[in-house]
Amino acid sequence: MRKRLGLNSTRWAIAFDTRKCINCKACVVACKAENGVPMGKFRNRINEERGGHYPHLRASFEPEQCHHCESPSCVRVCPTGASYQREDGLVLIRAEDCIGCGYCIIACPYDARFFNPETRVADKCTMCAHRVDAGREPACVETCPSRVRTFGNLDDPESELRRLLDSRRAQVKKPQTGNDPQGWYLV
Repeated sequence: MRKRLGLNSTRWAIAFDTRKCINCKACVVACKAENGVPMGKFRNRINEERGGHYPHLRASFEPEQCHHCESPSCVRVCPTGASYQREDGLVLIRAEDCIGCGYCIIACPYDARFFNPETRVADKCTMCAHRVDAGREPACVETCPSRVRTFGNLDDPESELRRLLDSRRAQVKKPQTGNDPQGWYLV
């Protein structure tokens, strides 16, 4: 996408409009199918919050996944360099270098990593880097029927993501961690 857009820099990020989420879990299923995530494990999830008293009940749904932080603690603690960050901001794992120590799993403030029992290494959302490199959106973004997720280049002022973040108030989760997450929640 970087070449197609003709930009000098690319910094991938994602925004979530939680008001649109209907908890269909299409994003979760798409991720599992696209990436071969084992049964019982998830690279993304939907957090549910319910409240109120009958007859005034409410429910809200909040997508959660790796936030591909600008200063990722998971990368800092990795003793082998298996966890790394690409120039475009995506935080990935080189499975062949991972020793399965779990430091990165513990270091993630978003509980976005897990130990993959099939590969015996740490696993997480890759933002479908293979799709992004081919000029496509991540599977979770492409499949969402209510367009909760918007993926794009923060450095491109013409991108849908940049325009959305410039026009609406957004916040990140746990900014106090110093990780500078690139998962934005529209408010």
